[in-house]
Amino acid sequence: MTVWPAIWLTVKLAFVTTAILLAVSLPLAWWLTTTKSRLRPVIETITTLPLVLPPTVLGFYLLILLSPTAPLGGLWFRITGDTLTFSFTGLVIASLVYSLPFAVQPLQTAFAAVPRGALDAARTLGATPRDAFVTVSLPLARRGFLTAAVLTFAHTVGEFGVVLMVGGNIPGRTRVISIEIFTAVETLDYATAHVLSLGLLAFSFCVLMLVYVFNRRGSVRVA
Repeated sequence: MTVWPAIWLTVKLAFVTTAILLAVSLPLAWWLTTTKSRLRPVIETITTLPLVLPPTVLGFYLLILLSPTAPLGGLWFRITGDTLTFSFTGLVIASLVYSLPFAVQPLQTAFAAVPRGALDAARTLGATPRDAFVTVSLPLARRGFLTAAVLTFAHTVGEFGVVLMVGGNIPGRTRVISIEIFTAVETLDYATAHVLSLGLLAFSFCVLMLVYVFNRRGSVRVA
């Protein structure tokens, strides 16, 4: 069984998802940290929901939303001639939704840890809110940015239920590593399943170790 197409597709999906989510989550996390809006609990609940919602439930509703008979899926089909379901683009959308809290929460925590005194000092020196965000908040929150990037990438690599519901199991198109493992087990190809599973296990261990070591060094440096 050739597993390289699944590996390449998984890495590509993880990179695209991480890049988009970091761009989206950065302003969202800052808004959640600084706003006093009554909508904040609602937005926080929505961004956290994928952590507790079963992947099959989330995948089912995404499948309905992205289908050609739905407004969004139908509009995409009329523009591109392709469906969002059972496509790489559909996998990206599903991954964006499912991995959203892994990008937002580390950034929100990092922004909340930025000393208010540093922002106040920047403002007294004439910095605009945007300048204070770029020159003070972002550098001080860099650990959260790295944590968000690493966790989002790793979580996307390990997705199964959501991507299976939205993308199915099409070789070279939607079959990622986790689905490749499932397929190998179904066909009793335990050797391939072992190799891929051990690879994901080692990858997950290294990712978590990297996050903990980096955050610990940052804490010691601050102390």
